[in-house]
Amino acid sequence: MNKYEVLNEYFGYRSFRPGQEALIDAVLARRDVLGVMPTGAGKSLCYQVPALAQDGITLVISPLISLMRDQVMALVQTGAPAAYLNSSLSAAQFQEALRRMAQGRYKLVYVAPERLALPQFQELCSRLPIRFVAVDEAHCISQWGQDFRPDYLRIPEFLDALPERPVVGAYTATATALVKSDIESSLRLRDPLTLTTGFDRPNLYFAVEQPKNKNDALLKVLRGQTGRSGIVYCATRKKVEAVCEMLQEHGYAAGMYHAGLSAEKRSRNQEDFLYDRITVMVATNAFGMGIDKSNVSFVIHYNLPKSVEAYYQEAGRAGRDGSAAQCVLLYGTKDVTTQRFLIENGEPNPNLSPAQQAEAREQDYVRLAQMKAYAVDGGCLRNYLLRYFGEHPAQPCGNCSNCLSDFEEINITADAQQILACILSSGQRFGAALIAKILHGDEDARIRSYGLHRLATYGTLCRLPLTEIRRRIRTLLDQGFLIESDDYHVLTLEESAWEIQQGERVVLMRVERRKEAKKSERRKTPAEAADPVLFERLRQVRMELAKQEGCAAFIICSDATLRDMCDKRPRTMSELLEVSGVGQVKARRYGQAFLNALQNYMENSTEP
Repeated sequence: MNKYEVLNEYFGYRSFRPGQEALIDAVLARRDVLGVMPTGAGKSLCYQVPALAQDGITLVISPLISLMRDQVMALVQTGAPAAYLNSSLSAAQFQEALRRMAQGRYKLVYVAPERLALPQFQELCSRLPIRFVAVDEAHCISQWGQDFRPDYLRIPEFLDALPERPVVGAYTATATALVKSDIESSLRLRDPLTLTTGFDRPNLYFAVEQPKNKNDALLKVLRGQTGRSGIVYCATRKKVEAVCEMLQEHGYAAGMYHAGLSAEKRSRNQEDFLYDRITVMVATNAFGMGIDKSNVSFVIHYNLPKSVEAYYQEAGRAGRDGSAAQCVLLYGTKDVTTQRFLIENGEPNPNLSPAQQAEAREQDYVRLAQMKAYAVDGGCLRNYLLRYFGEHPAQPCGNCSNCLSDFEEINITADAQQILACILSSGQRFGAALIAKILHGDEDARIRSYGLHRLATYGTLCRLPLTEIRRRIRTLLDQGFLIESDDYHVLTLEESAWEIQQGERVVLMRVERRKEAKKSERRKTPAEAADPVLFERLRQVRMELAKQEGCAAFIICSDATLRDMCDKRPRTMSELLEVSGVGQVKARRYGQAFLNALQNYMENSTEP
């Protein structure tokens, strides 16, 4: 079959998305490739289509057990011969998979990088026609990426040991220019076609909030997502457990995922999420990489992530099927302290020298500062992300919280001078809560016991509510004039603060005025189903089919495919094959069930 026949018969699509065809053509022409495509842009088809369109075996190297399982299950549902080799298999299952691989029964074999070093696997590959090796999550080979994994360094050695070097394709969702260069050199790619399709995900709405109470803010966002699937990311295991318990107490079907849980518990919770038995997964960044669930409608970051790369990759797990989805960051100044602690106390990488480790740590601090800048930036959030990855958008997006808000900047220099004077005169040994109370002139036992009511700054900001004083303190923290200690959150002055005290620096604070953007200004996003009642009927059919097959609903078909059915309302099998995402095998297996539901609905519909 040629590439178009593969695309149509196996995957049910009539045309390629931007960038896919060029990468596929290069592989079929026996040329190495490096593809950088955002999550949801169809990256996996760039190696699955050439694997099925050419002779021999394709190896897909991935560090993600969940991704292997989901993609192999989805491929098998389309009729494609595929398997995976990783630690989730028992010894007997692993041997059986190797035996079938030796018999040539698979076109695609997903393999974890640590398996490349197994002598038995190496010996088998030396006897088989390995035509193509696709390296997924290729940023993992770069020590400058956000997820460096030493096992990826074995890939070039494995390739060198094969009798004939196969074509090599490297694929990743997020990579800066430095990481792309490192991928190319570390994998020893030969004259690769390097293609970056663009990082924009138009269907994603980005928002940053700085709430006084994060739990209240989280619940407010979730109220607008009733019945939909989503992920809430937290920075620590302790916070994951607390937030999950809070959501369960409020009636949400929530589960948790972090590295401190047993493998059995993690696997069970992940299955519950994939099969929609729970709708909200609260997790650390240990969850989600490689999760191929297409109907994630929101990703909420309860804490600031460690880098822009990590944020965009995690947020990108929303709206994979092109549906409109929300990506919300709940930012607090203490988040930076938490991330700095995690950087300083992280496990050292044994593959790096002390000097390299120190350099990598400094790079982590730089990336954290860039992530914090996103959280406090007053401009278009989407454009900030796109500029970070080297793109230069011409105008604001019209689909982020900053674009849909109206900000004005007010001069708070005089208030800032009072705040700094209070911190300094009290010995730089108290936190923001007590400093705010001193400036407000509160009758507080601690203030009296420490004699702080005798300070010249006591009550000087009594005209402001406590919340506004705290907001000004947070502004000084965000702009780098104050530091908050890791342990007791004590405020101390940075050197730049003296410029404010001496009248050499003006401090401006953003004040937000919510507004509804004009329709002409608002970016268009993919529409929801035109007929929500029919969509729900079809969704129930999909759920029943998934139960019969013992797989997740999105493996049967995506929400985008259901919406296309709603729009096209096919009456025959040939018309059903015109629906995006319905291939020959899926039409034969499931088509009649959907056609029956459509016919029943149209016969009983009151529509004219």
